[in-house]
Amino acid sequence: MQIEYVRLSPDDTEALVAFLMADPWPFHAGVQDPEAIRKRVADGVYDDADNRTFWQIADGERAGLVRLTDLSDATPMFDLRILPRFRGRGLGKDAVRWLTAYLFDAFPQIQRVEGQTRGDNVTMRAVFRACGYVKEAHYREAWPAPDGSAHDSIAYAILRRDWVSGTVTPLVWDDEPVRR
Repeated sequence: MQIEYVRLSPDDTEALVAFLMADPWPFHAGVQDPEAIRKRVADGVYDDADNRTFWQIADGERAGLVRLTDLSDATPMFDLRILPRFRGRGLGKDAVRWLTAYLFDAFPQIQRVEGQTRGDNVTMRAVFRACGYVKEAHYREAWPAPDGSAHDSIAYAILRRDWVSGTVTPLVWDDEPVRR
């Protein structure tokens, strides 16, 4: 499969609306209203000094969307969406590897990249681990769902030094001081 990444352009507004409305995106928070999406595009939410969005093109078709946020911070974050008919083909891993390299290559001030997913999104959690990201946080019942329930939110990150060396620095979870 031929995969490339193409930066979102102002002419892509209607394609973006169609893409975001094509799936309920159960593991994503966000806007599901066409007018609100158009306003967010006009306001620079998808592309400005602090945000960049890219189409993931697979064999000539728009298969996914990669949104990079907080680019002026030392720790940017990202949102990744892949249309259902393209899932299960390795596009998630390709996108995470691509965006990690893009961020570390294009922004020398970045020292780590972070992403979050719902605790029950086991596929994305496996993608994070396969791409060298380490689980750093587990926020209990912190991800509100449209039905009023709350899911756990899990944060993963990769350090620049781990990316450069191809290693994974384990996190020490049991570091609480002993109470006496």
